[in-house]
Amino acid sequence: MPRTQEHADRYRDALTALAAATQRPANVVNTGTGYAIRVDFEYNRYLLASNAADGLTDAAEDTSEWRVRLYQGAADGTSDELLAAAEHAWLVDAFDLAFADIRAEGKWQTADASFDEFNPTNDQSAS
Repeated sequence: MPRTQEHADRYRDALTALAAATQRPANVVNTGTGYAIRVDFEYNRYLLASNAADGLTDAAEDTSEWRVRLYQGAADGTSDELLAAAEHAWLVDAFDLAFADIRAEGKWQTADASFDEFNPTNDQSAS
């Protein structure tokens, strides 16, 4: 039986945090090896977040680190390319680390027109 709704209920705060941080819908998806939180971006890019190696954990007392991975989807049927990955005890910190990595590597594309486009900012440059 699919467990998407069960995980969505359990990880409601994580879904809300990623939706707020990205200004995009965040959903629980079945990855084939487990469940993860997914956020889709422009240019066939997406984020997967989980708190266990094989997906979202069932254990309420689990203190595993959050894993955030950013992918470039492949249109030709090959495997999607991992662009950046980060782990941290807090989901939002793992998210920030992953986007800091993708910006540092120069792998984040921006569109000419920003119609609801997610554009991560570099908070470090303000100091």
